[in-house]
Amino acid sequence: MSLKFRALSLTNKTLNQIHTQLIKNPKPHTLNPLLGSLINSTSPENALFLYNQMLHYPTSHNHYTFTYALKACTSLQAHQKGLEIHAHVLKCGHYYDVFIQNSLLHFYVTENDIHSASQVFDSIRSPNVVSWTLIVSGLSKCGFDEEAIVKFLSMDVEPNSFTLVSVMSACSSLRALRLGKAVHGYSLRNLSEHNIILDNKILDFYTRFGSLVHARHLFVKMPKRDVFSWTTLMGGYAQAGLCDEAVTVFQQMVEGDEAKPNEVTIVNLLSACSSVGAFNLGEWIHSYISDRRDLVVNGNVGNALINMYVKCGHLGMALQAFKAIKSKDIISWSTMIGGMAMNGYGNQVLQLFSLMLVHGVPPDGVTFVGLLSACSHAGLVDQGLMFFNAMKVVYGIEPRVQHYACVVDMYGRAGLLGAAEAFIRRMPITADSAIWGALLNACRIHGNYEKFDRIRRCLVDGGEVNIGTLALLCNVYTSSDRWDDANKVRDEMERMREKKMAGCSWIEAEKQP
Repeated sequence: MSLKFRALSLTNKTLNQIHTQLIKNPKPHTLNPLLGSLINSTSPENALFLYNQMLHYPTSHNHYTFTYALKACTSLQAHQKGLEIHAHVLKCGHYYDVFIQNSLLHFYVTENDIHSASQVFDSIRSPNVVSWTLIVSGLSKCGFDEEAIVKFLSMDVEPNSFTLVSVMSACSSLRALRLGKAVHGYSLRNLSEHNIILDNKILDFYTRFGSLVHARHLFVKMPKRDVFSWTTLMGGYAQAGLCDEAVTVFQQMVEGDEAKPNEVTIVNLLSACSSVGAFNLGEWIHSYISDRRDLVVNGNVGNALINMYVKCGHLGMALQAFKAIKSKDIISWSTMIGGMAMNGYGNQVLQLFSLMLVHGVPPDGVTFVGLLSACSHAGLVDQGLMFFNAMKVVYGIEPRVQHYACVVDMYGRAGLLGAAEAFIRRMPITADSAIWGALLNACRIHGNYEKFDRIRRCLVDGGEVNIGTLALLCNVYTSSDRWDDANKVRDEMERMREKKMAGCSWIEAEKQP
């Protein structure tokens, strides 16, 4: 981010105030509060202007000045300026002040520069709980979840609730149920007060594991609950297929006065309904939305409704929700196109795509997956190839592996097995097991076992198979009474599973007992 710290960006009143303070009383105890006020103003870049001016007066700044300046850099994402301040504190001998080091740590964590953050942390002689929390949070935020847990376990100070929030995030990512439970137990034994952010994080952790008994127990015990708490619990029930329980929680939320369902609540719950095919619950939520004047079937809510009805196989309801959206975006159109394609409405998909273009909405990669799938199911090979070629030539969209797989499937369904194999050989990307699997499935459908066996040998010899492809091979051999071949494939599947288990993480992931 390029910043120009010019006096012109300041009001005359602020300029006069800065000038007066610098000339008459260039002392940190008067200028630092002004620095803090500017950081929290609508123009925090003015704080860095003041900081630059203060550097010209040796008596006007102290170590707290640098913490304020780093806070401004963090707020403004002013990476280069933050590096300058880091260099300056090293030069002037303030670096080993723990407040400055923590400010630097926070700056680098916010910038996702975990390497620099780790270097700063390692240089802190006596890290305090803020230091530990920042590095654990940074590691987890940047995807180094195992390292975050290792760092947490090596803490030599008592963690606080914010430390535990970061650890719970890492436990969720690693599916480390036992450690997550231990962290929860630690919080109950050692934290004197409940923290709603931590409680919500633990609640989310349990629902992700399907540990709904633990989640419900925590939810009931929480002294304070917000919309996130309610949304998390009902989403957990819906995701587990316990739709009656989800409805009960939703009704309790609606009837109570703790929190009011918002757009995120509705979208998350509809997404859960989509995952488990909970049509009745989704329809009930749609009815609730209609009764709420402040919730409009538009944007995220409308798209979630379309997706829910599509995934539940109710295309008519999906189309009604689609038509009700006044401002349809690319997600609205692509979801409807994909849903119709998935349910075999090939010609209607093409009409909908034409209407989308008329409305001035350009397609994206997801749209083309739906289009190609529709052409595949409808046997529209020429039309599908036209769409595939138009992706890059007309719309500048680089085809991805799923688009190539759709074309192979399209050729295969039409019985053009030679064309499908030739297409794979010409592809600019390496065909994965999904693409070869589409061709193998086509060989099975059309009874071309000679080609099936030849491709199978090439894949096995080249090591280009996964469990899914092997399962397809096994099913084909079984249905053809080729039991010896089927048993060989099963043995290969077992070896592949054992190899996968041997490479597992040291973090233990458990299932809910």
